[in-house]
Amino acid sequence: MKNSNFKESASKIFKSYIPILEWGPKYNKKTLGNDLIVAVIVTMMLIPQSLAYALLAGLPPEVGLYASMAPLVLYAIFGTSKALAVGPVAVASLMTAAAAGQLASQGTSEYYGAAIALAIVSGLLLMIMGFLKLGFLANFLSHPVIAGFITASGIQIAAGQLGPVLGIDAHGESFLDIAISLWLSISSIHWITAAIGIGSLLFLFWVRSGLKPWLLGLKMSVKVADIMVKVGPVVTVIGTIFIVWAMGLDEKGVRIVGEVPEGLPKIQMPPLDFALWLKILVPALLISIVGYVESISVALTLAAKKRQRVDPDQELIAIGAANIGSAVSGGFPVTGGFSRSVVNFNAGAETPAAGVFTAVGIALTTLFLTPLLFFLPNATLAATIIVAVLSLVDFHALKLTWAYSKTDFAAMLVTIIITLVEGIEPGLIAGVGLSIFLHLYKTSRPHVAVVGQLPGTETFRNIERHGVVTDPKILSLRVDESLYFPNARFMEDLINSKVAANPEIRHVILECPAVNVIDFSALESLEAINHRLKDGGISLHLSEVKGPIMDSLSKSHFLEELTGKVHLRQFDAVASINPKLADHTRNAEKVSKRY
Repeated sequence: MKNSNFKESASKIFKSYIPILEWGPKYNKKTLGNDLIVAVIVTMMLIPQSLAYALLAGLPPEVGLYASMAPLVLYAIFGTSKALAVGPVAVASLMTAAAAGQLASQGTSEYYGAAIALAIVSGLLLMIMGFLKLGFLANFLSHPVIAGFITASGIQIAAGQLGPVLGIDAHGESFLDIAISLWLSISSIHWITAAIGIGSLLFLFWVRSGLKPWLLGLKMSVKVADIMVKVGPVVTVIGTIFIVWAMGLDEKGVRIVGEVPEGLPKIQMPPLDFALWLKILVPALLISIVGYVESISVALTLAAKKRQRVDPDQELIAIGAANIGSAVSGGFPVTGGFSRSVVNFNAGAETPAAGVFTAVGIALTTLFLTPLLFFLPNATLAATIIVAVLSLVDFHALKLTWAYSKTDFAAMLVTIIITLVEGIEPGLIAGVGLSIFLHLYKTSRPHVAVVGQLPGTETFRNIERHGVVTDPKILSLRVDESLYFPNARFMEDLINSKVAANPEIRHVILECPAVNVIDFSALESLEAINHRLKDGGISLHLSEVKGPIMDSLSKSHFLEELTGKVHLRQFDAVASINPKLADHTRNAEKVSKRY
């Protein structure tokens, strides 16, 4: 019996780490048919994106295809989301370029090696975080910081792609550098390239906003119209390849992708240079956390629509395995992409197997179709990137954040400005640092309300917001924050100032409904408050203290030395000091019941 229970427990643990063992045996022909259709649609969308994001990362275009095969297969084995599509994404590609560019020049083997090393270090960090259940670390990237970082990254990426669209050289590690470079090169626009690039931009924007209404006007179904919108970039790629080939525009200065090696990537060991790994540790960690936050946000959003479950800690392992797979197959850092995942979801993906079939589609492309990409203009890929990343730019969030929280707005604005002026890593680090500082600042000055009794009730509310009854001998303070080292002295100073301002006070009651933690620093402050009040002939009481807090306090001498009592309710605390107030309330309740 014990052996049977052990096997069952081991099986559950094994399946929790390898989810394919859970859904794989239930796979059937109907699910297969749906996943195959989804794979065809996502493959068509992924090919131009993979090529474009590889160029954005400063790598040869085929590397984008390499990074779109093994990661999809490994995510299908370890991932818990039915719809998340893993592969190269804009922000991770830009962060890869920024990190690798600090170590080597683009186009060199050292640069390529650094990109691969970023993938494997990111993967290892994510898997370690997953096994240790450290998904909460991503919470240090607040939503305003992430929103500001992604908005700034979108602007910088779009600006950086204006050079290829116009046929000029534009470079720099920040938006400011890129803008200056563009301005200095504006006189050397290659007009044929610009015609292709701007034409591709206009067509892609029309596909996004105008194609679907036009198709619906032709009585086409919504599902088919959505599919046609998603394959718009493929049409752009095919069209511009034909134009360049037919008119020989490559001989007139239009820059093209050129020869893309045929065949599958070779499985290889990534660079095991630990000195290199140490240099890229911080960038790899930032890529890991930003990628994970983006992935888990998309996965949870899509799963909620179908009431499916996503395990955040297992997702760390899955995204980590995908990155290691990318590194081993010659790719760069990957994560779950928003646009591809939404397409996956809307097209009806039922299992992660859709990703495996997409990987097969990419593999077939690398085997048989890469010669057709020879005449693909760089301007077309740049236009594809611009249209994709502009959807990331969200200035409306600034307005909403300003109206709701000035501190969150400050974190978002600082992240945007520093990212645009100084670059990717400084902007993100500054945003995280400012978020932590603002959190500590806010919690160091918690909201503490002086409360009184609502007439005829047993309810206590803020005296500044409600007409309440108070006893001048009682100071009732409701603490709306946990008590720990940053705010311990604040509580001491507040109570001292309140007591000093009113000589009539003989009792202080701390109402603690929102106090979830009292650390040792706060305990010492409470002991100091108790002793000071005792010296002044004042009793200290507590009310509405949660069970876990009482358990902690019982391990100290504080409760034994407390000059007052601990009460279950604030009303009980006041009633024990002023029975007449309690009797008045009870009489009022009896009268109300009669009528």
